[in-house]
Amino acid sequence: MSEKHFPIQDNSINGYHETKKHTDLMFPYNVYPCTIPDDFPSVSLHWQDTMEIIYIKKGRGTAQADLSVFEVQAGDIILAPPGHLHGLRHIHGIRMEYENIIFDMTFLGSGVIDLCSQKYLIPLLRNELKLPVYISPKDACYEQISACLDNADMLCDRRPSGYELEVKADMMKLFSILFRMADPADQVHPVPANIDRLKSILIFIEENFQRPLTVEEAADVCGYSASHFMRWFRQVTGTSFIRYLNQFRLEKAFLELKNTDKTVLEISHETGFDNLSNFNRLFKKQFQMTPRELRPS
Repeated sequence: MSEKHFPIQDNSINGYHETKKHTDLMFPYNVYPCTIPDDFPSVSLHWQDTMEIIYIKKGRGTAQADLSVFEVQAGDIILAPPGHLHGLRHIHGIRMEYENIIFDMTFLGSGVIDLCSQKYLIPLLRNELKLPVYISPKDACYEQISACLDNADMLCDRRPSGYELEVKADMMKLFSILFRMADPADQVHPVPANIDRLKSILIFIEENFQRPLTVEEAADVCGYSASHFMRWFRQVTGTSFIRYLNQFRLEKAFLELKNTDKTVLEISHETGFDNLSNFNRLFKKQFQMTPRELRPS
């Protein structure tokens, strides 16, 4: 497990709490093929109200699930249940292709009053059950889990008659395996206070990154002194608050440079940098190119 945590931003995310609807109400299951850094430099550390499964197909990268960070490669699977923090980042010089599988828990029957929903799905939604978040080809049940995902992929691609029923069956089987993999000692799993505090700080950054921010202001969000906040933030993210904030601002600037015609100076100011030279220096350090080199000629 790597020690590097990361801040990241993706223009499909509405802040750190993703509220974008990915699924159809009648068949709430979608698969998005993505590539980092071709499609975007990284995927924001965020959470949403749907289930998300990240299935690495090619290359290598870094994934974060709540406060744990993993270096992932082809074949690895990351599980992000509703309400749990997760994100992706590329390793410099290495492309990573993956599938983003997103579905509403009602797809599995969380809205139905029966034994399965009461015993498994509703407790999972309440964060009372803990499933494995990182599954690799070394795990004993990996072949069964990956077979469920691969078969669902094939069905969604070919769409034979009745494919929706089999996709649902694949996901039900996948989750039955995940529940068997879970450590019984971990089944009662209240959300750590650190995660709730980190979510509050992420929201604070999202809402205020365009203006000057101080450690003291961020500390107030958590009710900590500045010195305690700096130690706590480094413990849960692996970096300092100021460095995290700057990296977040640079990710915002990256997307603005790719997707708008604004000048470099305008973008630097709008993303919280009051010194263009400093912005250019930090941008090149993070992305190995200058802002002007990012834009096509």
